[in-house]
Amino acid sequence: MKTEILLVEDEAALADSLKTEFELELEDVKVLWAKDGLEALDKFHDNEAQIHLIVLDWMLPKLDGFSVLRRIRKTSQVPIIMLTARDYIGDKVAGLTGGADDYVTKPFEMEELIARVEVALRRSVPAPKTAKVYTVSNLTVDTESKRVSHNGQIIPLTQREYELLVVLISHENEPCSRESLLDNVWGVDFDGQPNILDVYIKNLRSKIDTDDHHQKLIHTVRGIGYMLSENVQER
Repeated sequence: MKTEILLVEDEAALADSLKTEFELELEDVKVLWAKDGLEALDKFHDNEAQIHLIVLDWMLPKLDGFSVLRRIRKTSQVPIIMLTARDYIGDKVAGLTGGADDYVTKPFEMEELIARVEVALRRSVPAPKTAKVYTVSNLTVDTESKRVSHNGQIIPLTQREYELLVVLISHENEPCSRESLLDNVWGVDFDGQPNILDVYIKNLRSKIDTDDHHQKLIHTVRGIGYMLSENVQER
């Protein structure tokens, strides 16, 4: 069965070029194209079970890419790569906080985008049978179903948030350095924004260490990085 990518891009020439490159360079890939935000939502909901990745432009007719991102994130954690000419750091943080898994600024090298798509597709492959269930306090992470819950209530996470949480919880009570977290979640060749880890930690805390979760689990270890533990009284 082919891997399906939903490409959302209003520039027809660029969309045609990307579609051709994806289908030539990536193995067994089929590309669905949507030229505006509303068409993107329609195609996603019609093909949700088959779509493995979305490449989503920010500036779109009818409904902008950020709005598309937020609507999809209400029901799905499919990996999403944002494409945009907006290079302002605040926009990048907004996209990542809103649920994007990656962010590529135009103009970009095709080889870089292909590499990022390959990484995202690898991360979307179902977990191997050696999956485990981690439980710390009332937080449970099932790496086979990729389900995260607190007191039985499902917590929706993006792919990157989930991967970061798995690294932290699999090293419970052990401080994880910033470098090791970046290497494990973003890869050893990552050369993106240095504060991206802090953005994702903030996202995780907003979902896991909420006011109604009386025990805080994600802690800052000064000079090192972060740690997940139920035994630390203060962060």
